[in-house]
Amino acid sequence: YPNNHDLLNSARERLAFDEFFLLQLVVLQQKKNRQSGDAAKYSVSEESFDSLTSHLPYELTNAQKNALKDIRLDLNSGKPMNRLLQGDVGSGKTVVAALAASIIASANAQSAIMAPTSILAEQHYQTLVKLTTAMGESSPIQPDAVKLLTGDTSKAERELINTGLQDGSVKLLIGTHALIEDPVQFKNLQFVVIDEQHRFGVAQRAALRQKGETPHLLVMTATPIPRSLALTLYGDLDLSVMDELPAGRQPIETHVLHPLERERAYEMIHSQVKKGFQAFIIYPLIEKTENSSEEVKAAVDEHDLLQKTIFPDLKLGLLHGRMKPDEKEAVMKQFREKEFQVLISTTVVEVGVDVPNATIMLIEGANRFGLAQLHQLRGRVGRGGNQSYCLLVPDTEDALENERLVVMTETNDGFVLAEK
Repeated sequence: YPNNHDLLNSARERLAFDEFFLLQLVVLQQKKNRQSGDAAKYSVSEESFDSLTSHLPYELTNAQKNALKDIRLDLNSGKPMNRLLQGDVGSGKTVVAALAASIIASANAQSAIMAPTSILAEQHYQTLVKLTTAMGESSPIQPDAVKLLTGDTSKAERELINTGLQDGSVKLLIGTHALIEDPVQFKNLQFVVIDEQHRFGVAQRAALRQKGETPHLLVMTATPIPRSLALTLYGDLDLSVMDELPAGRQPIETHVLHPLERERAYEMIHSQVKKGFQAFIIYPLIEKTENSSEEVKAAVDEHDLLQKTIFPDLKLGLLHGRMKPDEKEAVMKQFREKEFQVLISTTVVEVGVDVPNATIMLIEGANRFGLAQLHQLRGRVGRGGNQSYCLLVPDTEDALENERLVVMTETNDGFVLAEK
């Protein structure tokens, strides 16, 4: 029972210190336990590795090369890798994971990549099939040895995948948490990648690791975390940071618009669509309810309104979290294949959706989103080589609340945003 405020403050500080201290002890204990185990060693000669990377459709950035150096040392250390790869939106984490999986495959072992949503898993699958095709005959993973497993995979396809996993012909399995279900058994799983790792629980991550004998683990995130916080929360993981974008990526121009300037945003979408590009419009809600305030806009209602009044000459798609997985997949596929010019959506497109032809991201009610979320949403455009734009429209005049939005206009760097 402290007698004054000074004592109260120091008591709180003491409790906070105890919490952190105990957390660190647990984290370091976990790290020590993991390092006491032995893991199989994997390495490839410089020559083989250079031959793999020389077939890639683009030059690796220095940040990617450094991350790969860390990963190769881990894989050859005889101790299980336990690494967090933190790379800003669009920094090319998937390629790094693919090259690591190739090293594993060259010793005839298997890898698995787990993603939080079927849209993201499907996209990793497409990317990895492209990469393994590009690497050509010399690649330890051939495109037909890469498989995709989600909740929507048919029974017949599942049986084929399970057979391939057990006889070792499937070298790389990508999927959602369908990967950790019972019938999935690997012949020799040695490398596990968990993407957007904060979207999974501890038990889910552990369940995937248990599918192999002390496999190497790489967890990836594009959510920018300040380094000090990463070392505190993920102290049991070694940290690799990729803070460099591939060549040819232009910074995304970000502007905050007054709600009355919405017309300008619509005109801009029209002009970009005329040039053959596509746009996203994001809303904070799926549908209006009796409790939602007047100014908050909702995706379903706005989709109808925009289609009738603002963009009657364009095709608008609609995507939100209440749709069934196969409906979401279908809409994303149509958008990727340019059947829709504009996609009206909620934040379900926040992670990993890759449509290089999209150049405009308009976020309505932008003040209702956090910085990390806004940064992720902005990262959905600018993925081709074209100049892209992110337009933020708050639904309030509150200067303090909109200070966050101004920060977005000042930097494209996720790590700077994390510090903010």
